[in-house]
Amino acid sequence: MKFSVSLYSFFSALRAGEITLLECVDKAKEMGFDAIEAVDFVMGCPPEEMPEMAKKIKERADQNGLEISSFAVGADLLNGQDGSGDSQKEIARVKSMVDIAAILGAPRMRHDITMGQKGSPKSYAALVPQLAELVREIADYAQSKGILTMTENHGFFSQDSERVELLYNTVNHPNFALLCDIGNFTCADENPATAVARVAPYVKYVHAKDFIIKSYYDNDPGEGAFQTRAGNYLRGTIIGHGNVPVKQCLHILKKAGYDDTIAIEFEGMEPALTAIRVGLANLKKYWAEA
Repeated sequence: MKFSVSLYSFFSALRAGEITLLECVDKAKEMGFDAIEAVDFVMGCPPEEMPEMAKKIKERADQNGLEISSFAVGADLLNGQDGSGDSQKEIARVKSMVDIAAILGAPRMRHDITMGQKGSPKSYAALVPQLAELVREIADYAQSKGILTMTENHGFFSQDSERVELLYNTVNHPNFALLCDIGNFTCADENPATAVARVAPYVKYVHAKDFIIKSYYDNDPGEGAFQTRAGNYLRGTIIGHGNVPVKQCLHILKKAGYDDTIAIEFEGMEPALTAIRVGLANLKKYWAEA
């Protein structure tokens, strides 16, 4: 088993000027990680500067003896990130991100699917045939670069275990798999353990994440929290400090034969460096016990 950390986990410290992006790579090594996960918007530069930044991240990772476990990219294959609704323009942009993944030396790239078709009442299932065709085009291109493409249970619309399972099976491409974020299922009000059990056979990469969960009928926790699809409250926290059954989810993945890489993705209010360090210690302990 290898343990990675998403550079997104450092985002609050980066934004506060407490650490630079390349120093995050050094810190990951110091904390005991085997790899880092790059993230498009965390790179903090316009698209035309991303190739050079990717080279710098790769060089710093190599200096530290760290792998680049994956590259995470935002996307909306139906609406486009610019909201134009031009799917082919968005496909071309995502393919350009595959090129960045190649510079990073990442073996995998996760891209979002869609936030839903604007102005349309179509269900997720009704859109899947169209989405699958677009996903295959990206998977084909990435295969030529030796990079596996993945979708994550992420973005509210493409979040539920049944939905990502349906998409995976409809795409039916050897170069397309699932990234399982064990915490994100709570955004769709799913039981994480039940959801992980459903998707475990298709998983090629894992995000470890924890949330403090409060019912809609509890007091609104205010700043730092957001609402699920059904109106419950979530706040990101240190792995092991929240309500996500992390060890149970790891047990399910281990039982299904998963033994590749788990990346911490922290998005809480606690100091990032402390949260990542404590989260890694807990994650290693839970994996050993699972």
